Amino acid sequence: METRASETPSGDSFFVRNSFLIYRLFSLSGLLPIGGYLVIHLLTNATVLDSPATFQKQVYTIHSLGMLLPVVEWMFIFLPLIFHAVVGMTVISTMHANTAAYPHGPNIRYTLQRATGMIAMVFILWHVFHMHKMFAAFEGLGAAQFDPHHAASSAGDALQASLFVQLGYFIGVVACVYHLANGLWTFGITWGLWLSAAAQKRAAYICGGFGVLVLVFGLSALFGMTQVDTEKARVIEDRMHQEQLRLQGEDVANDTSVDDAVH
Repeated sequence: METRASETPSGDSFFVRNSFLIYRLFSLSGLLPIGGYLVIHLLTNATVLDSPATFQKQVYTIHSLGMLLPVVEWMFIFLPLIFHAVVGMTVISTMHANTAAYPHGPNIRYTLQRATGMIAMVFILWHVFHMHKMFAAFEGLGAAQFDPHHAASSAGDALQASLFVQLGYFIGVVACVYHLANGLWTFGITWGLWLSAAAQKRAAYICGGFGVLVLVFGLSALFGMTQVDTEKARVIEDRMHQEQLRLQGEDVANDTSVDDAVH
């Protein structure tokens, strides 16, 4: 017999009472915006393979948002990540692994999804601490290594610091990509896109191919950062930074001229 909302025991937690909606939002947030951002982030980083200048241009495009950038980061990256991580840890806390008793493909993928989720969460926390300027106060502890005006050289220095750092990024990227690709497959089941066994099998191949493609981009980006000649890159970036300052100065001068003409 189906239980009505009014008959739900009052002692149930908020999570239990709203589990249907929370699980749907949890599934959706893993794909958009988090999954979409991951793909774009890895593609952007992979442009360093073309040249440090190409990567720097991509970074300048992102930072052209100016004061809106932190708002975009929190609204479309950090807050969805926090929500996804909190719900994910709640799901993991209720999980009982039974891969030993039932070692079939879907059950193994279910366990790996949870395991890679935990690895990805730790990696993302470390990656943000390692690179993002919000942790500039802890720069002496290895934080805030990324400089948007010296994108390739600063990222290269950070990743070339030790094999431990490179191994950490390798494991983290693999975990994030697997979590996304397999999460895309489970998203289709959650939202009723593929329900039959045949449809799920086809979707598994498609999601697996997507995961391999994204992983190629991710590992290419990692390889590219480890191969950057940071001294040469810094010379190029300094020249590009001076050009940016010159263009900004011209824009300010043009705006001042327009204001003077109006008044």
